[in-house]
Amino acid sequence: MAAEADGPLKRALVPLLLPEECYDQIFVQWDLLHVACLKILLSKGLGLGIVAGSLLVKLPQVFKILRAKSAEGLSLQSVLLELVALTGTMVYSITNNFPFSSWGEALFLMLQTVTICFLVLHYRRQTVKGVTFLTCYALALLLLLSPLTPLALVTLLQASNVPAVVLGRLLQAATNYRHGHTGQLSAVTVFLLFGGSLARIFTSIQETGDLLMAGTFVVSSLCNGLIAAQLLFYWNAKPPREKKE
Repeated sequence: MAAEADGPLKRALVPLLLPEECYDQIFVQWDLLHVACLKILLSKGLGLGIVAGSLLVKLPQVFKILRAKSAEGLSLQSVLLELVALTGTMVYSITNNFPFSSWGEALFLMLQTVTICFLVLHYRRQTVKGVTFLTCYALALLLLLSPLTPLALVTLLQASNVPAVVLGRLLQAATNYRHGHTGQLSAVTVFLLFGGSLARIFTSIQETGDLLMAGTFVVSSLCNGLIAAQLLFYWNAKPPREKKE
């Protein structure tokens, strides 16, 4: 009976959240304070939570742009650099066969960031340039994921994430400072990105042991924290209304 009762629970947890030996340690031997297995469970749970949350994290930003029919306050260069960083993380993780729970949000954030890039161009009346950008990005992504791309280049792309993240966030911070407000920047998106990057420091160390990825998330957390602080500082600042002709 115990074995039958364990069946559905075991299928739900192994290997999604726990390796079989940790399942036996916790649920068979009832060693509820086994530190190594609890760290795995926490890391997997956080990782999957981040991946699930990433499905929606940038949608508030997309909807805010669509509702306002404007991308005022968003730095296109910053968004493009963020896209480079997300692409690097995704390609590097796939190439190294890291578990999906350790990088999956990069895929969904990439799709949403591409959408934001197109919308910024569209509302700047550069729709043709936006369509060209989407086509070129798709072709570049296929090339990076193909066997034609050497591992050294993929590693270099991941290493470039740190300067890309720093420069991208500084550009956005400079745009906010210059305008004296955060425009159509979504507070929900910024704070979710900040929280997610903080959690990713732990999960990347636990699940991949890759210091390059962990270092990227440390830098990303600091930079996202800067934008979050600006949002709080400029909370009541409003962009000037366009003068009617």
